[in-house]
Amino acid sequence: MGHMDHAAFGWLTPLLSYVMACIGAALGLRCTVRALSATGRSRRNWLLTAASAIGTGIWTMHFVAMLGFAATGTEIRYDVPLTILSLLVAMAVVGAGVFAVGYSRDRARALVLGGLTTGLGVASMHYLGMAALRLHGTVHYDPLMVGVSVLIAVVAATVALWAGLNIKSPVAVTVASLVMGAAVSSMHYTGMFAVSVHVTPSGASLPGATAMQFIFPLAVGLGSYLFLTSAFVALSPTAGERAASASAQRPVESAAR
Repeated sequence: MGHMDHAAFGWLTPLLSYVMACIGAALGLRCTVRALSATGRSRRNWLLTAASAIGTGIWTMHFVAMLGFAATGTEIRYDVPLTILSLLVAMAVVGAGVFAVGYSRDRARALVLGGLTTGLGVASMHYLGMAALRLHGTVHYDPLMVGVSVLIAVVAATVALWAGLNIKSPVAVTVASLVMGAAVSSMHYTGMFAVSVHVTPSGASLPGATAMQFIFPLAVGLGSYLFLTSAFVALSPTAGERAASASAQRPVESAAR
């Protein structure tokens, strides 16, 4: 069995992956808060942004953490189509959960179903990403640890959706994002502790792309998207600020007449 290292670069990849998870969670929560105070097309657009932010943050967290994954006796490559599919799954299932909560009249039922769907989707993203691994040998999983990681994903997703419904203030969103980032990271590393690798030494070349050829550039691109979208949301006026601005303009318009 090959020795595995989950932090080949020390604390760099675990810390960066946690930061990306927190940024995605914070952005998703802020967009959900904006969506619940909006209507029509505006609500839909905010929910789409929330889904893409949370899904992108979770995916980026996973693969930034995977940059630090290594196994002795074998190189590691990634199947590109499966890796892209894992990103699409992350955004799709998070979107289903966010829209269920954003549009349902029965919030409690939507929260349960949305949390379950989103959590299972996040776990699917993780294990699809692991299925994209290409190495000399075979990968095995401890069923108990896999089950624990899925449970963590469902609980984390449900808490995230609940926070989107109930947490409004920026300080509370920040605290919730830190907790959610820790939950997502815990899910990832619990899933990784379920892994064992049996290496079969070989001189044959592996299919797929290396982490630095594919994962790193994509993670940087998605991370940049999160930062830019965060700046846009921070600078975009809230519904209350728009209403206050409109109220302030009415006396001025009346005086001008």
